[in-house]
Amino acid sequence: MEIKRVFDLLQNYVETYPNQKVALAGKKNGQWVKYSVQDYMEQTNTLSYALIELGIAKGDKVAIILNNRPEWNLLDMAISQIGAINVPIYPTISEEDYRYILGDCDAKMVVIDGVSVMNKVTNILPDTPNIKLVYTMADREKYPYFDQLLQLGKEHPHAEELEQRKASVDEMECATIIYTSGTTGTPKGVMLSHHNLMNQFKNFCETPSPDSKTAFSFLPVCHAYERALIYMYHYLGMSIYYAESLGTIASDMREIHPTMMCAVPRVLERFYDAIYQSGKKQKGIAKAIFFWALHLGERYKIDATNRNWFYDKKLALADKLVYSKIRQNIGAENFDIIVSGAAAISQKIAGFFSAIKMPVFEGYGLTETSPVIAVSNRHPHGREVGYVGQPLPGTEVKIAENGEILCRGHNVMMGYYKKPELTKEVIDEDGWFHTGDMGEFNQYNQLKITGRIKSLFKTSGGKYINPDVIEAKFSASKLIEQILVVGENQKFAGALIIPSFADLKAWCAEEKIPYTTNEEMIKNPEVLKLYAKEVNELNKGLGETEKIKKYVLLADEWSIANGLLTPTLKAKRKVITAKYKDTIDKMFE
Repeated sequence: MEIKRVFDLLQNYVETYPNQKVALAGKKNGQWVKYSVQDYMEQTNTLSYALIELGIAKGDKVAIILNNRPEWNLLDMAISQIGAINVPIYPTISEEDYRYILGDCDAKMVVIDGVSVMNKVTNILPDTPNIKLVYTMADREKYPYFDQLLQLGKEHPHAEELEQRKASVDEMECATIIYTSGTTGTPKGVMLSHHNLMNQFKNFCETPSPDSKTAFSFLPVCHAYERALIYMYHYLGMSIYYAESLGTIASDMREIHPTMMCAVPRVLERFYDAIYQSGKKQKGIAKAIFFWALHLGERYKIDATNRNWFYDKKLALADKLVYSKIRQNIGAENFDIIVSGAAAISQKIAGFFSAIKMPVFEGYGLTETSPVIAVSNRHPHGREVGYVGQPLPGTEVKIAENGEILCRGHNVMMGYYKKPELTKEVIDEDGWFHTGDMGEFNQYNQLKITGRIKSLFKTSGGKYINPDVIEAKFSASKLIEQILVVGENQKFAGALIIPSFADLKAWCAEEKIPYTTNEEMIKNPEVLKLYAKEVNELNKGLGETEKIKKYVLLADEWSIANGLLTPTLKAKRKVITAKYKDTIDKMFE
């Protein structure tokens, strides 16, 4: 069938893969709860009946504040097929953000989970009179809950009205409003149509191989990036298993043996660090073989023409001795693809995972572009480390005179909700969306992201510095957890560095240096020598003005919870520089 609207995707799933036993799966009390495609359709319709009974009209906004779980998909489809608008919101944001977003989007109903979120939403209800209905996932003895919503639908089936509602939905109408997390400023509601969303996966569904059947999801599905892949999984009839939590990724993978997942570079770096640490626990010849294989993988070149026969022979041996065991340990024996996005991934990390047969395919886009603009593919010259792939079919991409990436096509948003002037600032009269990112193409039409225009700063000597490039290089170090490059209007570049304390502890143990507290260790003379050596090494290959001349080690944590990272783990540059203003000023004295 022709898929034009979000809920057409579910109907297509039922018709194309009627025997799919595990369309969705999530953990409850330590056990996988699975939904067949038939269960999926039945519960979606039941929820739609309930929403109709509750008075949710076409165009009403329903906010979903849930962690990844099958019920997210059930609600998404149920909302879309009655012509309402899904407003997905991160469960990790502040009470003030909830107040702003839920008020700004005019949400009529909110579905939430967790005591913390419930308390925040309860506190802001007096300021958001537009909210008429609040449902929780579990019975928390305060609001009606999900099972009651299902029961309501069973008791009041509105099958005829549901069909009328579905028929009334046009593909060009708004399907969702996604609030950008943003590294600066107030969140903006990005309006995406059914047309925007449904044209995404059709243009990158060939990225996985036909043999990829089991998807593992742990990035927030409320983010446009993960959501686009979730829709692709539906289209391909793949089973979707949601991680119980970020802390159970490894154990969940061992149970389900996925063939595909989506990740951000930081997650892959942590995977790599865990693999590295496991090797250090080995002894003798086994340890030597492990690290030989590890370093061999780091030098892997994706294009076979860039590898010689002798390297490939060594790679085959490394796979037999080491890589196969790594895959077995993490349940990735039949792995097909990792899609990486949201930030640049280092050549070492991308090469290593590709070498061990967990190939990394990079992609690029923004919420405003539904979100994918370009993605790596399996065609000749369709994938190269450091490049985010070729533009999607139907998407025009060009580089402006100032180096900015411009995009035009089916993926460009309808606009910002209630903010026509801001919309005009980013979408010009010719329909080009201005991404704010800088880039360049190679001879194979592959796009490379070279930085963020707003991140650029100029030293007092008039030299421009691109902090994104420096931060990407330094973040690849096992000793560095987080870094922010600073130095606007200063003589040189400096940095705020948060050590990887797990790796620092391991190093101290090896060197027989007593480890006390993080705060004390960043002042320890031996630790300071270690980081001085590391920074000096990382500075190699950088231009003179790009080298980090001064830096400060911090014992803090930058997280989503404390407002210093976006939900996709990007540093909020302005917020962090404001917080550490005195430290930065002292650095440049």
